[in-house]
Amino acid sequence: MPLKTRILLVRHGATVLTAEDRFAGATDVLLSETGERQAEALQKRLASMPIAAVYASPMKRTVKTATIIAKPHGLEPVLEPGIKEISHGHWEEMTRAEVEEKHNDEYISWDSDPFTYAPPGGESGLEVLSRALPPIRKIVEKHAGETVLVVSHKATIRLLIGSFLGFDLRRYRDNLDQKPCCLNVLDFTVDKPIKARLSLFNDISHYDKAQEKKPTGAHLSKTWAECNDAKRSKTTQ
Repeated sequence: MPLKTRILLVRHGATVLTAEDRFAGATDVLLSETGERQAEALQKRLASMPIAAVYASPMKRTVKTATIIAKPHGLEPVLEPGIKEISHGHWEEMTRAEVEEKHNDEYISWDSDPFTYAPPGGESGLEVLSRALPPIRKIVEKHAGETVLVVSHKATIRLLIGSFLGFDLRRYRDNLDQKPCCLNVLDFTVDKPIKARLSLFNDISHYDKAQEKKPTGAHLSKTWAECNDAKRSKTTQ
């Protein structure tokens, strides 16, 4: 029987900029207090699971999330630069509204196809995927028959999952979501070619019921932001 590798693919917890609808992929922001509580909730959920290794993007928010989750297992995160978040170039730390106002032509091009278009100084989804896939493949092969925790970022995880499942990655931002500190579970065959199966996606049941404040609905995807705005408007009429 062929061995499989199980990857617990986790987005980092909420940061100090999470609720501000800002492009902050390459900005090395810290976890907020809420983000730390989310990671602690996931720590409890995974405490009894036999985790063989922990990998994390080298950014502060992912390292802190991974460190909290890994504590009961006595593991230190192995830093993997290939799975860091997408860079938005000169849009970094700007809100979506500011980008639309100051760089509208760029935003229209990116919004229509974020997989192949990159803001000046930033990365396309294709570039992110080309650096993120090789380390994931190495982790799968190195940990055959084991369960591994990998802590990464919203866009990077969506691109990876979309690639594994054969989605049209031009629509990854509209078709796939990743909430702060969510858990995704993927099983990989180790034989060639490596195959993946998704058994859990964007799950936050470890903290959802205990949230002090529900998500604001802020989205860098204009499509879903407008849907949320319309819903809020309807409920207040």
